Amino acid sequence: MHRVFSRARSGRAATLLVVSTVVAAVTSLGGATPSSALPAPASVSSTSFGTVDLNVAPGPGHDCLPVAGQSGTPVAVNLYTLANRHGMSVSITNYGGIIQAIDVPGRDGRVANVVLGFGDVGGYTSQLYLTKNPYFGAIIGRYGNRIAKGLFTLNGTTYALDPNNNGNSLHGGARGFDKCLWDVGGARSTRDTATLTLHRRSPAGEGWTNTFPPLPAGTTAGYPGNLDVTVTYTLTADNAVRMDYRATTDAPTVINLTNHAYFNLAGEGSGDVYGQELKINSSSFTPVDSTLIPTGEIRSVAGTPLDFRASTAIGDRIRQDDPQLVLGQGYDFNWVLDRPSPTDRSLILGARAVDPGSGRVLEVLTTEPGIQFYSGNFLDGTLDGTSHRMYRQSDGFTLETQHYPDAPNHANFPSTELDPGQTFSSTTFYKFSTAGDED
Repeated sequence: MHRVFSRARSGRAATLLVVSTVVAAVTSLGGATPSSALPAPASVSSTSFGTVDLNVAPGPGHDCLPVAGQSGTPVAVNLYTLANRHGMSVSITNYGGIIQAIDVPGRDGRVANVVLGFGDVGGYTSQLYLTKNPYFGAIIGRYGNRIAKGLFTLNGTTYALDPNNNGNSLHGGARGFDKCLWDVGGARSTRDTATLTLHRRSPAGEGWTNTFPPLPAGTTAGYPGNLDVTVTYTLTADNAVRMDYRATTDAPTVINLTNHAYFNLAGEGSGDVYGQELKINSSSFTPVDSTLIPTGEIRSVAGTPLDFRASTAIGDRIRQDDPQLVLGQGYDFNWVLDRPSPTDRSLILGARAVDPGSGRVLEVLTTEPGIQFYSGNFLDGTLDGTSHRMYRQSDGFTLETQHYPDAPNHANFPSTELDPGQTFSSTTFYKFSTAGDED
């Protein structure tokens, strides 16, 4: 079956239109093969995920959560489930581009959801969630990770961003891409793959919401340039979630896009991930100061608890009295991926995680130069997830593929600048298997 969906608006409502359905008969040399003997082809389906009040006024923050002084209009949100022929599926909502669930089989064939999240959009918009702000499963932008003091200078102009995290700007500010509704550019399936494309136009000035102290003197509010962004999710035949990020701008700007899925390969809500094993293909990292801003140094991981060049249980060294672990209250650092050269952007294996109990394996492949391993240090039991179990410290971990934090303020880091006429392009795979059957 082949289906294509697009998002159409009538006023503020989102409507899914089925524009084509193709059913192919399956035959063999011996005649017709019973459909029950064949796996179902890949598919895309959609369902309501609730409603959310959004700011619908033109300009920065359009179609995003309101901030102080703005009113909200109820807007319908949908959940799209991509399924393949091997019992795997991924569910994504057009609010924040959030990966709400990834259902994958373990060694014994039992399927479990391996990402943290909620059963409807209300979980992602509650006041408690917004206060804790863990960014479960979301697209992060315009700039993933931190920018020191929310300030950067580009072509002689200094731009100010929301200082929404210990005086620094985190994940695009108080109202980043994770808190906005994305247009559905298309959803389709073939026999072996299923694809969802999301799109939004980020107006110049986003990143500053006037909810913090006055705009610093001599600065310009928000990110420069109108940014046109597309994120395409593809569920492949070999059990990988592929994410392709593309963006263009009409003025020089900075950009750093990623996804913030929290993984627990034993299953969402099953407890901590300390026994799950991690390998990161990295010989160095970017150490941080007391506010988790990189110092500018690139330091070897050798002899430190940040050395994951050999597969190591996440909990083995997490409580060591290491100065960096103390600052991060666990793992929350950017690893510099080992590449043939500083300018290489080929697709490489960045990290591999294994749950010994279920046998589930996650491999993260990326074109990015860095990866942020975060061990869920600030999950504190106040949020109940999809399975209605509390998320406590280290009940999930992230592997955020990225350029380095605060790169606009460090000339020795790979550049995150994007100019008119250029196209930002980045690809990441979350590839799943079970121990012993990886390629």
